[in-house]
Amino acid sequence: MPDVFTKAKRSEVMSLIRSHGNAATELRLVKLMREHRITGWRRQVALIAHPSTAGRIKVRPDFVFRRERTAVFVDGCYWHGCPRHYRRPKSNRKFWDAKIERNQTRDRHVTLALRKAGWKVLRIWECALTQKRQTGTLARLQRSLGRVPAAS
Repeated sequence: MPDVFTKAKRSEVMSLIRSHGNAATELRLVKLMREHRITGWRRQVALIAHPSTAGRIKVRPDFVFRRERTAVFVDGCYWHGCPRHYRRPKSNRKFWDAKIERNQTRDRHVTLALRKAGWKVLRIWECALTQKRQTGTLARLQRSLGRVPAAS
């Protein structure tokens, strides 16, 4: 179906959309943690990290476990370039290739800065929260937090 807007108008409309994380995906992790009584987390807590010489950066992981000093990010398969599920758009490829590369570069820098600041960083792909894969994701989260998975 052809676009009803000109390229300029579509760009203007899209620029007004502000993203605040993938709420549905994050809520799947919230549900999983609540079902398995994983406590001690807070959402959208700002952390200050000190990368080598670039000064301080402020990051907002999707979940923060302060006591365990663990930051959890839930990365969308499309926006972060999941090796299993990312499908490169057929149009405007240069733009999308650069966009996904910038996102991945930023993710690497944030992870490195937090680790240098003494935090454990866990990145969970959106696809790891599907019914089929959530048991493994749950075990990975519990190991990262230093908690023994509960026997089923």
